Amino acid sequence: MKQSFSGLLIVLAFVWMKSPPKAQAQNLAHWQADLTQPQPYVLKRVSSADSTGGNADFRRVEPGGTFTILDVEGPGVLTHIWFTVSDPEPYHLKRLVLRMYWDGEASPSVEIPLGDFFGLGLGDYHLWESELLSVANDRAMNSFFPMPFQKHARITLTNEGKRPVSSLYFNLDYRALAKPLPADTLYFHAQFRQAQPNAGWTNKWESNGDPAVEDKKNLNGEGNYVWMEATGHGHFVGVTMSVLQNEDGWWGEGDDMFFIDGESRPSIIGTGSEDYFLGAWDFGQSAFSHRLHGAPVKGEERAGSRSSVYRFHLDSPIPFTKSIRATIEHGHANHRSDNYYSVAYWYQSEPHAAFTTLPPVEARIPKLQPVGGPGNAGALSH
Repeated sequence: MKQSFSGLLIVLAFVWMKSPPKAQAQNLAHWQADLTQPQPYVLKRVSSADSTGGNADFRRVEPGGTFTILDVEGPGVLTHIWFTVSDPEPYHLKRLVLRMYWDGEASPSVEIPLGDFFGLGLGDYHLWESELLSVANDRAMNSFFPMPFQKHARITLTNEGKRPVSSLYFNLDYRALAKPLPADTLYFHAQFRQAQPNAGWTNKWESNGDPAVEDKKNLNGEGNYVWMEATGHGHFVGVTMSVLQNEDGWWGEGDDMFFIDGESRPSIIGTGSEDYFLGAWDFGQSAFSHRLHGAPVKGEERAGSRSSVYRFHLDSPIPFTKSIRATIEHGHANHRSDNYYSVAYWYQSEPHAAFTTLPPVEARIPKLQPVGGPGNAGALSH
């Protein structure tokens, strides 16, 4: 896969070199620089470095406090974000909230628990690697999404926990540009959603082969778990998602469905959750992490199991000209009641539609929701 993706980059570089000047300017916001050409920017870094020259290269964030990490003028393109934190509070990845604002907007284009932004949707750390996001040894969180801004960029971190963050370390690199970005440049957005639990319509933990489940139809996505909704024009780039199973059996017998520009039925529909995330057969026997897709955490098929998955559409981002609604079933025809936590990533014009309200901090902590059935923990009425 690395060879084929590298080949794609070579083709894109050739197209870039043969493109008219406007198309070349647009590639300033690409995360891969053309190494054969002079770079038309000045690289800047904002970091937690000790300004006295000492080694106290960190910041402290008190409970209830908001720390401004980045506050710079444009035009520019943020190309890399690196964080690591020392925080003894359990589930601090859910208690710290990351927000990003472009060009002075009042409503952030990103409002997400810190861990979820980096694919750590279950509130603890695991190692994984992709083209755009990764978590490395030890607890090092990286983003390579290109994030352009014309006039101004501001990024904050809010501590909604009860204990201080004793050490927040960060390095953010951005390209300072001499000329404005093209007027049609799209802005980076990311939206957090969760269902704790999804509202399944049966307590039966069996799915495959059960006529009561298999005969159920879902043509219009009613009751689907929603990754994101947006109005305007842009393109969907991908999603990270984590699952805490409330029921035995396989959680992934659900189809992805994309509704573009107001469609009542999806024009893009898949064949199962593991298929959308480019695995197969319940993801097999082991976890995996590739450049554009993976399941770096793979649980067993029983209540209490935890899984994390991701997919990025760098091969073909999904365009929309008026609106998009990106969804997935929670079990076939939405029969299961597992917990889902997700972040959708996309680019679009501004202004963006209002996001759903971020759940209160305690409601974001993953908690098992017992569901009736053989081998399960209890009963949950629907």
